[in-house]
Amino acid sequence: MAKKMNVESFNLDHTKVQAPYVRLVGVTTGQHGDKVYKYDVRFCQPNKAHMDMPGLHSIEHLMAENIRNHIDNILDIGPMGCQTGFYLQILNNDSYDAIIDALDKTLHDVLDATEVPACNEVQCGWAANHSLDGAKQIATNMLEHKDQWHIVFAE
Repeated sequence: MAKKMNVESFNLDHTKVQAPYVRLVGVTTGQHGDKVYKYDVRFCQPNKAHMDMPGLHSIEHLMAENIRNHIDNILDIGPMGCQTGFYLQILNNDSYDAIIDALDKTLHDVLDATEVPACNEVQCGWAANHSLDGAKQIATNMLEHKDQWHIVFAE
């Protein structure tokens, strides 16, 4: 058996998951009782597919800006280095259904977008590396499997 790692996702058998999915990774309780819920929002099957950087970069901007219109207390939504998904962190909201609803609405915002927010040299560190069409394709692929987002492991 492999040594238990400090990073939760390093202990996840990536050969057993079935993307796309939305998985609660864990809950961290602060010293005053606030709770941070961390989700693995997996868009692509690990080691089989990944999001191309321009599309991933654009969907990151679009989701980061728009998800806050659909649910309160978002701390962060950021891409995984492996380019297969995002980590979503939210404060004091343990409703999986609310997360799913917010993600659904946010991905529909991506499909309706006419531009990528903050896609300029003043607001972005690599403004030339964006693709609105790529972001829309990623959103489309994720939404096509919404009925399976709750299924994490292949049977």
